[in-house]
Amino acid sequence: MIVEVVYPLRNEQKIVRLSLDEGACLRQAVEKSGLLEQYPEVNLDGGNKVGIWGKLAKVDTVLRDHDRVEIYRPLIADPKEVRKQRAAEGKVMKKGGGDAAAE
Repeated sequence: MIVEVVYPLRNEQKIVRLSLDEGACLRQAVEKSGLLEQYPEVNLDGGNKVGIWGKLAKVDTVLRDHDRVEIYRPLIADPKEVRKQRAAEGKVMKKGGGDAAAE
């Protein structure tokens, strides 16, 4: 079966296409991709979350032909915390793009 393993960097995505035996799991795909050696910051045992086609998955999930395995980078900032900080500072978050006073 053919699968892709994807690791997003700041300005590009590393995409590795591989052939695996039927019944291979997500961990095996990532290990065979070589991305663990190329990017030592990737840690499948609690450091990075992983998924298949945008949905979180466990490393022991059995893959299907043409799956896209994704290695997610940790968030730099928690979006909820950022919104709380903005609210505490009194900044107004705009919805849409127009000027409310002009209406």
